Amino acid sequence: MIIGIVGGILQGMEAVYLCKHAGYTSLVIDKNPKAPAMYLADRSETCDVLKEPERAKQIFSECDAVLPAVEDLEVLEFLDSAMKEVGKPFLFDLESYRTSCSKEKSNELMARLGTPIPQPWPECGFPIIVKPSSQSGSIGVSAVKNEEQRLRALEKVAKLNDTPIQQEFVSGKSVSIEVIGNGKTAKAYVTTEVVLDSNYDCKQVVCSSNILPEKDDKEFVEIGKALGEGIGLKALMDVEAIYTKKGLRVLEIDARIPSQTPACICAATGINLLEELVCSKLGKESGKVRKDGCAIYEHYVIRGSALYTCGEKEFSHVEAPEYIKDFWGADEAITDFKTGKYEWRATVIFTGKDYQDAVHKKKQFIKNAMDNCELEEYIDRTPEMV
Repeated sequence: MIIGIVGGILQGMEAVYLCKHAGYTSLVIDKNPKAPAMYLADRSETCDVLKEPERAKQIFSECDAVLPAVEDLEVLEFLDSAMKEVGKPFLFDLESYRTSCSKEKSNELMARLGTPIPQPWPECGFPIIVKPSSQSGSIGVSAVKNEEQRLRALEKVAKLNDTPIQQEFVSGKSVSIEVIGNGKTAKAYVTTEVVLDSNYDCKQVVCSSNILPEKDDKEFVEIGKALGEGIGLKALMDVEAIYTKKGLRVLEIDARIPSQTPACICAATGINLLEELVCSKLGKESGKVRKDGCAIYEHYVIRGSALYTCGEKEFSHVEAPEYIKDFWGADEAITDFKTGKYEWRATVIFTGKDYQDAVHKKKQFIKNAMDNCELEEYIDRTPEMV
């Protein structure tokens, strides 16, 4: 099966990884011939789909299904229309995305469904989170302790020409769950823990069987299912939440293929969310049974004499990466490492029968990297407020 992947950066690399593990042929389409996923894919085509629509449709016609790995609404609208014309499965739900990409609209949906969410400001008092309604990831997000910081955060959102969302800062474990729907029913899959760097960008994902207590994990699954069915989901989305002392508080939903969490889930459990999505679109069951294991997925950058953990935005600057098995003790890696290179990046995956087993591999990888590159320090930065 040939999967066309439109977009060659973070989500594109994720999709190629999932294709590799599902036994699919990956075909990445991007206007930038040096987009990192182009180097990882089985096939690649340099094409600006908006400027070369007929050529793009010809490429799509060669695919068995097409998956967008971009968040540009104009591109997504073109793809939605083009795939109807081509007559091949489109692994995306534009209408659900329109709701999820607006934090205002998605908050309205969650309020209607009774989803537990953080309180709005000013009812909640400080500290709060100020974030733009329509950006993804950590773009424009500020942790705010007082009125002076709040005003500066609002200015940051205004510069993005976006609407600010101001909510209670909820502390605790950051968790995520993916949901796949067929327009009527939805299924929530596996809970993962998302660990942030000092810029509130994801640096690490952990997948194991005990991320949440059993009762709370079942609740998260039910929340994901309810949100998927409430939005009328016809593809894949993820639900992000904080596990607080008072229980789960859902932060946002994103109706598109996420980066990072699916690869970690695949490594830990054998559940491949791209394969599940394809089967859902074809009206079939994958038949895959979750295995019991653990995986740690983490981004690193080596700069000069130091090894740093980093967020996914830093990793996205990787140049001409390759996929490697057994990289200095890590089970898998996507990296642009070259001997003697001053600066390089790697996303690595450590697996084990449990968390301690995976952590042991991680420690060995760090030691091997330090030794092989003659590095002097290891730096792991965390957010000011967690």
